[in-house]
Amino acid sequence: MDYFNICLNGFCLVMQSSMHIIFASRVTGKQTKIQYWILYFLFLCICEWFAHRFQFVWGVAIGIELLILYAIIRFVMKNTNLVSWVSAILSVYISQLSFGVVNAVESILFYHWFTKPVIYLLIILATILALCICGGCYYVVLRCISLQEGKQTTEIGLLFFPILFFFLMELYIMQINYTQVVVISEMVSFLESGKHIALFSLQILGLGALLCTLYSYRSVCRGLQTKAELYAMEQAAHTQKVYIAEAKMRLEQTKAFRHDINHHLSVLSGLCNHGNLEEAKAYLQKLNFAANALSFPYQTGNPVVDILLSEKLELAKSNQMEINISLRLPNPCGIDDFDLCIIFANALDNAMQANQVVSSQKWISISGEQQGDFYMLQFQNSCVEGPLPPMGTGLSNIKSVAEKYQGTMFIEKEKQSFSLHILLNIS
Repeated sequence: MDYFNICLNGFCLVMQSSMHIIFASRVTGKQTKIQYWILYFLFLCICEWFAHRFQFVWGVAIGIELLILYAIIRFVMKNTNLVSWVSAILSVYISQLSFGVVNAVESILFYHWFTKPVIYLLIILATILALCICGGCYYVVLRCISLQEGKQTTEIGLLFFPILFFFLMELYIMQINYTQVVVISEMVSFLESGKHIALFSLQILGLGALLCTLYSYRSVCRGLQTKAELYAMEQAAHTQKVYIAEAKMRLEQTKAFRHDINHHLSVLSGLCNHGNLEEAKAYLQKLNFAANALSFPYQTGNPVVDILLSEKLELAKSNQMEINISLRLPNPCGIDDFDLCIIFANALDNAMQANQVVSSQKWISISGEQQGDFYMLQFQNSCVEGPLPPMGTGLSNIKSVAEKYQGTMFIEKEKQSFSLHILLNIS
């Protein structure tokens, strides 16, 4: 091996190992760390030395490279088994495909130039072009899919076999038709050019098939995610209808109780006038029990919200969460009961979910304030430190309601405190 090929292979090894680690980290949602690259690069150097020392078949060397990358993604980056395989195969396949496409072009064109300085220059340019193609393909794939845990990984098994097939086909093409060492004296005839044109076309078609597969996979995952979200929304709508129905029933019962209160007072007065104090006490206890059954622990001025708060916050208290409520909804409110249910149910569900992973003091605070024709709702809760979480279905539904009433929604996080602000037009 001459110095030119040593330097070229070293440059390719550094660039490919860097691109593999960056791509694998981003596609699996892990932070890119320099120690990942150092570890991977050292193992690749050892593999390269053994391959050259013992004259490994090129395909075997690539297989070992794939296993090393899989081990880094699986055991160092801590990804699942299937995600590790798919991301490793994708990483190696795309890099080999990029060099395979450029090798085909080299084989077609290089017979026109047979002086060493020109060929050396062309080889350097071809290597840079292959790395650029590789980086571009990685970028497109990252735009198509994410293998991050909890995102688009429902049917990841659909990706494994197509990607493995593309990888093995590329490996076969490279093994049979091309080598990593360019022999300057070997010239390609015009008859050979036809074969390399066909191989070039096959590899381009392979790249197109890969992108179509990834796009189809993303569409399937999005369809499943949409279906799950619709089901969750249907369940939430059903629950909110139950809240509204129960609130209306409680309201009717309260009206009936108020209508009959004069009769109850007359009965109590008669019992007291006739000296039946024990019977009067028993009757008064029954009245007190009936009144308590109609009341809610949280009084907001809206029976639907009162029932929802009673159910949700009772569960929060059972999980040792401290509750603080300073809320009085205007009457008339101007906001549909169904929309109020969406806001309060999703905000409280998110708050209780965030509190479940808090090891210190757990708390939820709800407040509201009218500002002219607008009403500001604020939900605060304890949480773990870290960046703001991505907006999920619950927050998206709340935002839709806020926009429906010409308002807005914004969130903020400071250390172990999360705040959700909702501005609504109640005019």
